[in-house]
Amino acid sequence: MKKLILFITISFSLFYGNAQDASIHLYPTNWWVGMKWNKIQVLVHADKDIADCKVSIKHAGISIQKINKFQNKRYLALDLLISPTAKTGDVKINFSSGGITQTVFWPLDKRRSGNGISYAQGVNASDLMYLIMPDRFSNGDETNDRVVGMRDQTLRRDTVFNRHGGDLKGIQNHLDYLQDLGVTALWLNPVLENDMPNRTEHGYAITDHYKVDARLGGDEAYKNLANAIHAKGMKLIQDAIYNHCGLYHILYQDQPDSSWFHRWPQFTQTSYKDQVVFDPYASQDQKDIFFNGWFVKSMPDWNQKNSFVENFLIQNALWSVEEFGIDGWRIDTYAYNDLNFMNHCNQAMYNEYPHISIFGETWVHGVLNQAYFCESNLNIQFKSNLQSTTDFQLLFYGIQPALNEKFGWTEGVTKIYNTAAYDFVYKNPMRQVIFLDNHDLPRFYSIVNEDTAKYKIAMSWLLTFRGVPQLYYGDEILMTGTTSPNDGYVRQDFLGGWKTDSVNKFLPAGRTNKENILFNHIKKLAIFRKQSAALTTGKLMQYIPVDGLYVYFRYTDNETVMCVMNTSDKPKEINFADYKERTKSSTIAEDVINNQVYTTHFSIEPMSMKVLKMN
Repeated sequence: MKKLILFITISFSLFYGNAQDASIHLYPTNWWVGMKWNKIQVLVHADKDIADCKVSIKHAGISIQKINKFQNKRYLALDLLISPTAKTGDVKINFSSGGITQTVFWPLDKRRSGNGISYAQGVNASDLMYLIMPDRFSNGDETNDRVVGMRDQTLRRDTVFNRHGGDLKGIQNHLDYLQDLGVTALWLNPVLENDMPNRTEHGYAITDHYKVDARLGGDEAYKNLANAIHAKGMKLIQDAIYNHCGLYHILYQDQPDSSWFHRWPQFTQTSYKDQVVFDPYASQDQKDIFFNGWFVKSMPDWNQKNSFVENFLIQNALWSVEEFGIDGWRIDTYAYNDLNFMNHCNQAMYNEYPHISIFGETWVHGVLNQAYFCESNLNIQFKSNLQSTTDFQLLFYGIQPALNEKFGWTEGVTKIYNTAAYDFVYKNPMRQVIFLDNHDLPRFYSIVNEDTAKYKIAMSWLLTFRGVPQLYYGDEILMTGTTSPNDGYVRQDFLGGWKTDSVNKFLPAGRTNKENILFNHIKKLAIFRKQSAALTTGKLMQYIPVDGLYVYFRYTDNETVMCVMNTSDKPKEINFADYKERTKSSTIAEDVINNQVYTTHFSIEPMSMKVLKMN
């Protein structure tokens, strides 16, 4: 059944005290029979007072358990119980006053086929994720570039501050390109409505949790994309924002009561100091500022200790997975949420979708800091049930210094070794998401000063190390950009995604020779990765770096992959006998990139990396 909500408006004076028509909206907008989450709290919002109405439902298998009222009389919250045998179809919810009744239809459907198996599959180390900012990737439907009535009417590609017109149809048009590269999962920056006055390209200021942004194509375009992704055996990751919403969200503009958002006497921004969360000596006032302070003035901070807020956000998460067939969940600004709320929300997802994967953004500094927010082996009072995080530690204290610092006892490539050595704190380090850059960070090609040799090392590392690798759109074609003076410069357009582009980077002919070499380098490693049990399910063994040389192995009982990274300015001789614990049963090693075969020993050039399959 399509999501269809009919608003029947009747003019009457007794109901609202005037003769205006009523408009009633329900959140969630629809639900399904057979969900484990079958106690639904439907938030009702009207444009006139509704609190004194009598509410009734006559539908087989549905009963009203409680009607909650708020300070704001334009709201009600209906606690519904949906039986496993409830009848599907439009549920008639009647609002009556003074003998006059207004009816709103609430669709109740069957669950999508698969019950969380053909979708909600989760991602793992066998996947290669690709992060896309839809507005900047490809414009597949020019008719939605501007949408009448929305606050942001900009459309200028010559500035990073305005919308550029990319959309979900544009992504769908290039699924073959992504699959050819070796991508198996797409993570999109938020796609829900951001009806804000400016800077709406990024999607992180949601104004309606039950609408896909019309400028991206709306709900149908998202469903079409999800179906096309699944038809190719790929997966879709949704970006979730629980911590805050956009200033023009109806629940902020017309609040049910004063407890839905964190309030301060004057604007108070979060301190961004995650240490206060676990610091045994931290001030409670500073903890409050960290958790309850706003990110920016345009993004109100939800009070997740409010049970109505908790239900609203959890139900929206479940709704999104079932409505669109989402496979995984990336949670924005994870550390700033109420962590007990996050455990409740995550558990609801796990209960409904046992195979789904959830990873959280933890832009923190320190392995222990990061491990605090996910499933860990730490002996601490708070136990997070978040499966994994975006591994900023292996970025900031691993691959970045490995390629930009001189080697030393604790410097250079030693930092990868040292950081990975802390993996004992994670319950499952193979779930950690590793990456080189994203929509908030400088492009890695710029980080290494456009040194292609260093960049190829980074890509080789990304596709062979432990965890789930993630590319950022355009990494494969050497896109550049820094966050200074503005983060928009790391969100440039993928050339070829617009009809007016003079070159098309989606095609080999539109790429430079250097770009094609890098593209093919990633592609070959990505294809090998899919076929290699050692890389997708195997263990990691690393050797202490010596004079800029770092060697690690990925292995199973039946396969061994040797990875040799030379970050020095001199060639290095590699002798298999020096690594006999992993090489003793092998006499031949084949280079995955150029198919060259080595026996017993070889030389590796300065600032280069070899990925070898041991035979």
